[in-house]
Amino acid sequence: MAGSVNKVIIVGNLGADPETRNLPSGQQVANLRVATSERWTDRSTGEKRERSEWHTVSVFDPRTVEYISQYLRKGDRVYIEGKVQTRKWQDQNAADRYTTEVVVNSIGGQLVALSRHASDHSAEKANKNSRDRTALNDYDFGDVPF
Repeated sequence: MAGSVNKVIIVGNLGADPETRNLPSGQQVANLRVATSERWTDRSTGEKRERSEWHTVSVFDPRTVEYISQYLRKGDRVYIEGKVQTRKWQDQNAADRYTTEVVVNSIGGQLVALSRHASDHSAEKANKNSRDRTALNDYDFGDVPF
């Protein structure tokens, strides 16, 4: 049996415009704040209730970071798959601090825009990739020696 699974799926709205920056290694990272909401009716009072939870998301996949910086904005709805990670850091007073976040890597991670204007760009990209695959499928591989 497998040891354990660390997988998170979030569907929510961006609470602010994404922030992108370069790490000292030169790798780009995008940081997102995503809100998820839970709604229910209180059984004792009949009152409608809502609770929001905020998630910090860090995206390390270069192509996804590029997409985020070009197309995603505050309020956009997103689907995110990643893993939970807690990292330790020190503040200005040298006190140890901990941050728990959802990390999206190129392996095992995914971000999909669900808002209309942002997902239109995804559809255009998917259609282009589909056309490229169709052109490749039409090629005659009869002369390839394998």
